Amino acid sequence: MSDDALAPRDASPWQQAGRLTFLALYGVTLVAALAWATSNIREIAPQNRAVVLRMGALDRVQNAGLLLAWPQPFEQVVLLPAADRVIERRIEPLLRSAEALKAERMATFGDPLSDALAGSGYLLTGDAGVVQLDVRAYFKVNDAYAYVLQGEHVLPALDRVVTRSAVALSAARDLDTILVARPELIGSDSQAAERRERLRGDLVQGINAQLDKLKDEGLSLGIRVDRVDVQSSLPTPAVAAFNAVLTASQQADQAVANARTDAAKTTQAATQQADRTLQVAHAQASERLATAQAQTATIDSLAQANPAATDPDLLLRLYRERIPAILHQAGSVTTVDPADSDHLILQGADR
Repeated sequence: MSDDALAPRDASPWQQAGRLTFLALYGVTLVAALAWATSNIREIAPQNRAVVLRMGALDRVQNAGLLLAWPQPFEQVVLLPAADRVIERRIEPLLRSAEALKAERMATFGDPLSDALAGSGYLLTGDAGVVQLDVRAYFKVNDAYAYVLQGEHVLPALDRVVTRSAVALSAARDLDTILVARPELIGSDSQAAERRERLRGDLVQGINAQLDKLKDEGLSLGIRVDRVDVQSSLPTPAVAAFNAVLTASQQADQAVANARTDAAKTTQAATQQADRTLQVAHAQASERLATAQAQTATIDSLAQANPAATDPDLLLRLYRERIPAILHQAGSVTTVDPADSDHLILQGADR
């Protein structure tokens, strides 16, 4: 039976149109009601979990799987990361701001930046140095209700907590325990590398200590930091200065090494020259000793031949035998008697 047969015979076209409109609105209402009733029936992905709030109060936490919940406003479903899911967060407040970078590019020589822009993104170390830290925090949601309660304030609060911990950590360390500013000190300080490796662990402990303090005060963020990645760097002008210092240090080390090499060569040459001089001196001394022994061989033989001086006139005879030959070599000889002032001059023989 058609709609025309059900309608009164005297129904006007307007009444028929109104009846069709009512039926259409009724059908739409039924579909909308069905969609509203099943709006909170959904599938939770493995990397997520759901927090069900009933009239604003925590009712239950649903892990991965099919979720059956009453529609809003009776129950509200908030999707959160799973308990074992690690979330990465780069701490933007520790980076140099875009305004500071722009002002730094546009600044001319001798035109310093303002205090607010000049210090943006830089941390002061314990030895009055300046360092920049690029920190990435990896955290998990350990309290779903607290995380939902804080909502959009969780990440900004985490940024402030990490920034505060980084400022305190930098102020408690010198520049060399944060980054390798002076490599020449590594060999003399064996604990510098160990302290640098403890930087990440100390930063994680400081962040979690601040989160625990907020939890004790009733302001829990519902998160726990597992680890952090820290990339430390120096300001751009300081990098050039450090590079110049390192270059000068390397050049000085090279000059010292060259000087030591030259000194070793000079010492070796001097040692060789001293050895040659000593050998020549020994040879000359041996030669002189041999010559003296040859020249005195006759006297020695005579002394050995007459050890008891049985012939006292022997030396006088030798003197008389050899004095003419000696006088023959001289042009003239002047003899002086120690007990008399007279002088005797003997003319030498013609040569």
